[in-house]
Amino acid sequence: MKQTLYALSALLLAAVLIVGCAPAQPAAAPAAPTQAPAATQASAPAPTAAPASKSNVTLTYMASQGWIKDAELELAKKFEAETGIHVDYQIIPAAQYFNVLKTKLNAGEATDIFGGQSGKTDLKVQYDVEKNAVDLSGEEWVKRMDPFALDQVSLDGKVYGAEIWDIIGSNYFVVIYNKPIFQKLGLSVPKSYADFKTACEKIKATGITPMFEPISDGWHHVLWFPMIGPRFEELHPGLAEQLNANKVKFADNETMRLALEQLLELYKLGCFGENALSDAYADTNKMLATGEVAMALVPLAQLPSLKKDYPEVKAEDFGFFPIPLVDNNLAPVHPAGPSKFIYAKSKHIAEARQYLAFLMRPDNLQYLLDNTPEFSTLNFSGLKDKWTPEQREFLTTYPAKSIVYQDAVNYVNPQWMDIGKDLVAMFTGTLTPEGVLKNIDQRRADMAKAAKDPAWP
Repeated sequence: MKQTLYALSALLLAAVLIVGCAPAQPAAAPAAPTQAPAATQASAPAPTAAPASKSNVTLTYMASQGWIKDAELELAKKFEAETGIHVDYQIIPAAQYFNVLKTKLNAGEATDIFGGQSGKTDLKVQYDVEKNAVDLSGEEWVKRMDPFALDQVSLDGKVYGAEIWDIIGSNYFVVIYNKPIFQKLGLSVPKSYADFKTACEKIKATGITPMFEPISDGWHHVLWFPMIGPRFEELHPGLAEQLNANKVKFADNETMRLALEQLLELYKLGCFGENALSDAYADTNKMLATGEVAMALVPLAQLPSLKKDYPEVKAEDFGFFPIPLVDNNLAPVHPAGPSKFIYAKSKHIAEARQYLAFLMRPDNLQYLLDNTPEFSTLNFSGLKDKWTPEQREFLTTYPAKSIVYQDAVNYVNPQWMDIGKDLVAMFTGTLTPEGVLKNIDQRRADMAKAAKDPAWP
């Protein structure tokens, strides 16, 4: 994997696409936009003139809960009005989704379109796209898709997935903090782990929970580790490449071990509150709005969602900074996200292609962006974004140098929930930080051998 430095520019994520079996390092960083157009809340798109004859096909589309936005459902109605093709969305609870999907793929009974997280390991190991998905390389919208996102839905030079996602606002998980609380306690934005630890202790002394960390969901607390992959790469240049080549292991890296030791220390200090093991992510906005917590780990696009749920909240009362473990001060570039794949055995491949092309039309992408509060931008050129001053401040303050490790390192993202269980074991004292890393290494080796990865003989 060739290491390349990011260069800030006026374009979001402008770069040269690097396609290969291992996730590529980006060649440029997402730049803070020079202008933040106001969101234009459009009404439901009006159907255009219908063709002379319409199809009566029904496309089935299975996706995980949270991946399909209300605006997309409205677009599906417009698509049906134009073409007569109905889209039957089958939404599966997130905790069950990948098991259901794997069962259907193995049985040869998948839906016409199926959703999946992008990322080269997932494409190869989870979905076996070369067998189960249609090659979309020749589609017109491929030329307009962000190159980093495109690389995450590609395998061996072929494009298999259609990712429509906010890969910055929805994918950058960062610490949101309550400015009035910080100001009252004389705290400044942490520049190091020591600063963050001090802030947590001062906040906790006032009776406010320093950090809302909902561990019960199983996935959220995992973010603390792979999301600081850019810091690992900064301290150990080429580490992701060495991990993918099986030349080093997670358990060999002292910085990774230190990151987990610091995470454990925060838990033991009560930084995450007394109910972290039972707290749920769905309560994040409530906890932030009521001031019961001073900080939370959220997507950069959290503020619009927070204001939608609690209109009295002032956006200017909140700011953002990166996850501070091992003194991290880098933006977590994360181009992978929920994507759409056409099942290779579908009887309606042509109609499925037609639907994806419809969604990728610039006017429909803009409608989806304008009418999805948690999106600030989309991974396609030619659209008007919705950056707030607070988001722009983060993007201009914290440099983006490389992608997060769930994207950059093979065989990490598919074991996300297993890592979550290991971290809970670490919090409760039955597993050490080194033990967590050794388990990650073992699962990577198992997946690599199952995939017949030549780096694991």
